[in-house]
Amino acid sequence: MEKRIYDKKTGIHYEMQGDYYLPCLELPEQPKVEIGIWGKRHLQYIKAYRRGFYTTLLTKCELNRHLADVNKQAEDMFFRLIKQMAERDGVTEQLKAENQMLWVRKMNNIRNRATEIVNVELIYN
Repeated sequence: MEKRIYDKKTGIHYEMQGDYYLPCLELPEQPKVEIGIWGKRHLQYIKAYRRGFYTTLLTKCELNRHLADVNKQAEDMFFRLIKQMAERDGVTEQLKAENQMLWVRKMNNIRNRATEIVNVELIYN
């Protein structure tokens, strides 16, 4: 028996695995995109809680594009929120020069709040 056969009707190659011929299916090559922390968090979430959506993106070869889009949106939202919150709370360069520890405390608080907002609005949604 042949190890590998080709079905002209379907255009699929089959390979012998034990006693059975299994189709040799491969996903098309996807472009390499850089996925940051936000995209990775979203990937973990959709793998665990939105399995159907994850499988659909994976089989349509749209997963990397989707994760890159979510990462970009989350990053933009995060930095915009930090800037707006810092202005609203009066966290300025002058405060940084006068009282560094207070500035660090306030900025850490702002970053934590911004992270939570991004997580709720984009990542775990």
